[in-house]
Amino acid sequence: MSDVKVATSKEQRLELLEKVGKSLLKMPYKSWNFGDSTGFEGILVTGKLLKDPKYFAFAEGWFKAWASRPTPFQRLDCTAPGVAMIEVAQEIKSKEIFDSLVLLAGYLSSRTKDRDIFDTWESLCLIPPYGGEELPKFEAELLANPPGGTCVDCLHFDPPFFTGLGKALNNPAYTDIGVQQAIAYIDALQLESGIFDHFFLNGVPGTWGQGWGRGQGWALLGMLDVLHQIPKNHSGYNKIKEATEKLIYAMIKLQREDGRWWCVVDSERSGEEGSTAGFMAAGFARAIKLGIVDQNIVKPAMIKALNGVIADADKDGELQNVTAAVMASTRKSHYEFTPRGFSVPWGQGPLALAIYDTYELV
Repeated sequence: MSDVKVATSKEQRLELLEKVGKSLLKMPYKSWNFGDSTGFEGILVTGKLLKDPKYFAFAEGWFKAWASRPTPFQRLDCTAPGVAMIEVAQEIKSKEIFDSLVLLAGYLSSRTKDRDIFDTWESLCLIPPYGGEELPKFEAELLANPPGGTCVDCLHFDPPFFTGLGKALNNPAYTDIGVQQAIAYIDALQLESGIFDHFFLNGVPGTWGQGWGRGQGWALLGMLDVLHQIPKNHSGYNKIKEATEKLIYAMIKLQREDGRWWCVVDSERSGEEGSTAGFMAAGFARAIKLGIVDQNIVKPAMIKALNGVIADADKDGELQNVTAAVMASTRKSHYEFTPRGFSVPWGQGPLALAIYDTYELV
């Protein structure tokens, strides 16, 4: 085992977590949008570790309000914090929330598919590349009239929601949908290296957005959630486990000595991205607890990632160097020039998860 040490005491981490938790309660959430999953999961784990009931009460209030009027559904309802909602519904034994979650599952599973994945977008969120790179003719035509498509972020939404709902309701049909979706994301977006591309476009060959750091975090936590929720003898377990291991070891190879990763993990010119280390610290810890990785290799990397994400937090608990919502682009330079410096659920949430998930290990 490496002699990598945690740079902060448990007391210091709890003090930081309290600041992070307060920031999460102030976020401008919507019902629903990208980032809400890690935001609300971060809120719930903050309450657990601090033994402070106001965090659970905040999430409960949001989820009850949503469940009182969940329809009409819209495209971005796929980003609902399903895992967090299931946890709250189970804790308070809320038939109202569960009934609404079943309705949501019905809507989500009614969408058309491409590459066996439920379509996220009718028209993908392509934007001109950050940094101003000129697009080749074919890519300019795609930007002018984007087809539908799906992003790797959604591996953290649909698959864990369905497997979580299947486990909570003892309904194997939901479990099988979640597993099938996780495997379809792996088949569509994971490269031979283990790293995931960001998105694909319906009817367009290939995938796009290679090496986006935060995207690896969405993929990792999504696959780990599924593994946590399904039985080991499920026919899809081993494939998801192998894909998870492959991503973890690929990310460890690309980890910097300070515990962080570049915004595009193989591109130094892409600069800093604070959230990736938070995602990885949490994910590495969960993989260790599931017993699917070599602790002698992964635990030192986990500690380095934890040190890196904590070092990136300022005195107010705000994670620095977090990039904006990247949207999507067919150019790698887009991801290298994404603006940064935002206090958002996909930054503060992973920071909270990193502190929580590693807490009992170090």
